[in-house]
Amino acid sequence: MPQRAFRVLGPAFIGPLAALLLSAFVISLTTERFLETQNLLNVSLQVSIIAIMAIGSTVVILTGGIDLSPGSMMALLTMLIAMFIKWNHFSLAAAAGLLVVLGCALGAINGIMVAYLRIPSFIATLATLSAYKGWSFLYNNGSPIFSVSQDLEPIFYGSLWGIPLPFYYVLVCYLIASVFLHHTIPGREIYAVGGNEAAARLSGIKVRRIHMLAYIIAGGTAGLAGIVMAARLNSGSPNYGAGMELQAIGAAVIGGASLTGGYGNVIATLIGALTIAIVQNGLNLNDVPTSWQGITLGVIIAAAVGIDRWRGEAGRLLTRWLPGGRRSKILPPVPSERSVVESRQPAGGSKHAAGDPKEP
Repeated sequence: MPQRAFRVLGPAFIGPLAALLLSAFVISLTTERFLETQNLLNVSLQVSIIAIMAIGSTVVILTGGIDLSPGSMMALLTMLIAMFIKWNHFSLAAAAGLLVVLGCALGAINGIMVAYLRIPSFIATLATLSAYKGWSFLYNNGSPIFSVSQDLEPIFYGSLWGIPLPFYYVLVCYLIASVFLHHTIPGREIYAVGGNEAAARLSGIKVRRIHMLAYIIAGGTAGLAGIVMAARLNSGSPNYGAGMELQAIGAAVIGGASLTGGYGNVIATLIGALTIAIVQNGLNLNDVPTSWQGITLGVIIAAAVGIDRWRGEAGRLLTRWLPGGRRSKILPPVPSERSVVESRQPAGGSKHAAGDPKEP
């Protein structure tokens, strides 16, 4: 039974889960308020925005890229939804739908720079981090827009069967993301591009399109997170989202995503987001100053990146010590060139029907 559990979960999943449980256990020893029902509900509210944003960050990291812009993107989008509803009298549904589309468009700008202009993802998204933040200050003279609509707050503070609605948003988003990454051809191609871009290109995958898709998804999740953020505070502000891009990246890395690409699991990213939220909640309950909270989060992210560097060696040691241990089954293996080509070609087609291997 232990060997079977190891094979199903694997060290890449057990590690983040152990970090989450250890963090919760230590914090529960420092304050009795942590395990109170109301506090746990507050944690579910606090984690929702970062968890949704972290889906997009994980997808980008799986391709071997990085996205530093979703925090600034969220600030811009909260200003836009506030203007749509309060000044232009859009319905809530229309404004929310338009915000997701605009988020995808902003993500596409990142994708064009990375995939087609060949600008390194760090530089491209660092540029749009600054540009989107500046863009958000162009509206309302750079001042927040408060009291947007009475219909906006229930999106965040409403509940169903006693459970806050953001919990359901996160659940649905992660189910969709998991199915997409594990059970669709584009999802598996994302892993293939991150694992070995040259091999993916030779096997017929349109690498540029996959990079574009990853950044569009990241923009869409930033749009969803922007809706939840605007609903939480019933306002839009150019100051919202500051530093959240680092927390989203941190959630992905703590969850086991490799910064080199091709390895990670979106469900483990949710565990990473929960770990960050629990640590922040514990620091707040213990009246730790904000400055030390930032330092603590930085140390956690640095430790997660360090673990990412030697995780491969640790995994090999574990498989040596535990007979039957192998790569986690919840992490889809990077497709080989032959498997990707065969999955893409029509029935009875030739191997060369899988796409143009000379696509730059």
